[in-house]
Amino acid sequence: MKRFCQTLTLPDDTELIRRYCEVHAAVWPEVQQGIREVGIIDMQIYRAGRQLFMIMDTEDDFDWERDNARLARLPRQAEWEAYVALLQGADPQAASTEKWQLMDRIFQLAKGDE
Repeated sequence: MKRFCQTLTLPDDTELIRRYCEVHAAVWPEVQQGIREVGIIDMQIYRAGRQLFMIMDTEDDFDWERDNARLARLPRQAEWEAYVALLQGADPQAASTEKWQLMDRIFQLAKGDE
């Protein structure tokens, strides 16, 4: 399994943040299916104020560029991205990988490290 962590800063707008959280309580089924179809096993988004943090666990053969491009072409994915981009304060034409910034792991407390 591979893990990707990403961050995004929402606009300083309480109503947009509320709506962003609301739409993520009911992500469209086609979008959820597409996420799984490209090899994403689990995806979680956390929020602290305006800061979002996404954890994405994928299959071992998941390729960041290839599989995100494949996801972007699946039914309703572009529509979803354009919709949430308005709440993210981002360009509705921007790909998810342009809005969300990959993070580098700087520490890991791994089992067996003693």
